[in-house]
Amino acid sequence: MRERFWQRFALSELTHEEWEALCDGCGRCCLLKLEDDDTGDIATLDVACQLLDLGTCRCSDYEHRFERVPGCTQLTPERVGDFRWLPPSCAYRRVHEGRGLAAWHPLISGDPRSVQRAGIGVSHFAVSEPDVPDEELDDHIIAVLPISQ
Repeated sequence: MRERFWQRFALSELTHEEWEALCDGCGRCCLLKLEDDDTGDIATLDVACQLLDLGTCRCSDYEHRFERVPGCTQLTPERVGDFRWLPPSCAYRRVHEGRGLAAWHPLISGDPRSVQRAGIGVSHFAVSEPDVPDEELDDHIIAVLPISQ
């Protein structure tokens, strides 16, 4: 990878390896979201995708995630701005908005566990999707992003 690539190149200019390295491993994008059909508001739940390993906050089957979870969303450099539900802490969002990486990001800290220690990762509060019946999903809403944002 090129030195400090996230500062020197546009997201669209990153190699695949650099793009993947930008992921801070927080797991927040793997939390389930519900969209209100009437308002367009997006609710984030504390329920993680069935493939998210809650210990590492990484996908347990990243290579086959789209086949195993048809609703899995693919984040690309071209689409970062479209995903308004990405948390402000997300490295992809931060770089897209010109804010750079946070001090706890593994590319800055040199420590892949720094995200969890900083309390950014979901490992300390998320529950796995198979453990939550569909009829209880509304009980797990932790944030609502209004469409106007």
